[in-house]
Amino acid sequence: MTSMRPVSLLHRYLFYGWLFRDASAGTYLERAAALAHNRQQARWLPVYLLRWMAISVTMLALASFCERVLASHALSMSFYLLTTLTLVFNAVTAACWRLLRAH
Repeated sequence: MTSMRPVSLLHRYLFYGWLFRDASAGTYLERAAALAHNRQQARWLPVYLLRWMAISVTMLALASFCERVLASHALSMSFYLLTTLTLVFNAVTAACWRLLRAH
């Protein structure tokens, strides 16, 4: 078994696109097989939701720390922005999970 680069491992740890197949290309049977595969792989999405929720909480804590303790509004603003982006990513992931789990 070949080892993966740390950057690739981190990418797979944080982003789930590699788990899924394109269900919009191919014949009808290929699309149906890809959709079935994607529905089966959707079981991993809650794990990614928890990972990104932990990142969101960490970013929010860092933003609060920078705002209250360091009195650095510019730095806290960047952490608040990252918190917002992670929450949007979680919302999209949750919507995808819900759609793939609906039969």
